[in-house]
Amino acid sequence: MHAESGERGHVVVPTAERPVPGDVAEGVTADPERELGSRAPRFIKASRTLHVSWQVGVFVVGLAVVVAGVFMLVLPGPGWLVIFGGMAIWATEFVWAQLVLRWTRRKVTEAAQKALDPKVRRRNIILTTVGLVIIAVLVGIYLWKFGIVMPWKIDQ
Repeated sequence: MHAESGERGHVVVPTAERPVPGDVAEGVTADPERELGSRAPRFIKASRTLHVSWQVGVFVVGLAVVVAGVFMLVLPGPGWLVIFGGMAIWATEFVWAQLVLRWTRRKVTEAAQKALDPKVRRRNIILTTVGLVIIAVLVGIYLWKFGIVMPWKIDQ
């Protein structure tokens, strides 16, 4: 994928056919390979100081969301979802985050397509069934050997 430099430092990823703004056919979504770069409003981009302040604010908010997501990986909560939400916040302003999200979206799509392959699905179902049978046998052996021991005393 080759990128060209557009006006105002934006990076443009070439696509086979770019839709004309306002010329979106009914039922057709916008081009997923959008221009890379800041999505800040024009009046913010017009002032260098305001744009840098905007970027710092977006970075701080995105960082807070990503850090919260990292904490949620070990604490209860949707950790990966929150991390990707923070990346999406960063992607509104930073090209590197946009590229990371594009790569992630591509890999998730490939994995979903691979998981839907009948051979892979059959293998996954067999492995899951074998794993569950092994766990059931181990639990059965434990219960046969030790019985059910409640953590509290019901007799008293």
